[in-house]
Formats: sequence, C-alpha cells, structure tokens
Amino acid sequence: MDSAVRWLRISYWVGAVVDALAGVQMLSPRLFAFGMGLDDFRPGPDTRYAMGIVAALMFGWTAALLWADRRRIERRDVLALTVVPVILGLAANEAFSVGSGFLSAQFVAPIWALQLGLGVLFLVSWRRAGDALRAAAPRPR
Repeated sequence: MDSAVRWLRISYWVGAVVDALAGVQMLSPRLFAFGMGLDDFRPGPDTRYAMGIVAALMFGWTAALLWADRRRIERRDVLALTVVPVILGLAANEAFSVGSGFLSAQFVAPIWALQLGLGVLFLVSWRRAGDALRAAAPRPR
C-alpha cells in the first residue's frame, strides 16, 4: 500500500504543479505566445476572455488534485478523470490548432510528450492504487 500511496502523491503533486503553471500561462498572453512560438500574438478581448476561463479551470483542477491528495486512495479516480477527458481533450484541441495552422507541431510536440507522460503516470498510479485496495480487502470465507 505504501508504494501505491507514493505513486499517487507523486501524480497528484506533479499534476497540480503542471496545471498551476498552465493556468499562469493562460493569464499571460505574452507567456502563452512565447511557449507556443507565436511571434505576433495579439489577442483581442474575446481571446483574453476565453484564456481567463481556461485559467480558472486549470486552477480549479489544481485544487481538485490537491484535494484528492488529502484522501489519496479513496479519491484515486480523480487521476482517471484527469486523463479522460481533460488531457485527451487538451491534446485533441492542440491537434486541431496544429491542423488549422494556428500552432506549429514543433512547439506542440513537447506538450504532447508531457501529456503522454502525465497520462501514463496517472493511469499507472490509479491502477496500482486499485490493486492495493483489492489486495487489502478482507477475503470472504
């Protein structure tokens, strides 16, 4: 059980840090433009509004991951919910942005690598926690 808890804690905290950094990036159009390789990015009020919504959701997800860390095993499903639909949804949106020519694949590829790494980490942690719970459950006689 200790190993499963360690994996969960790592997952929750890594996810929370990544989400918080993404939220900060959404609040700063310059930082977003730099990270995405956009030389002449001048968002209007509509785009700033949308980025503000995304930032709020990223900070909310940061809080959800830290909340899950308070009852690590019982709230392990937060990790599965982080992979589907959050990480997969973000990756699909990025693929659309690359396909439309807004973003360059060279700048999105490291993000996809990070998302893949996080997805694997979260699903491995989620699975290990489930296995630990089943192993610790009393056996019927």
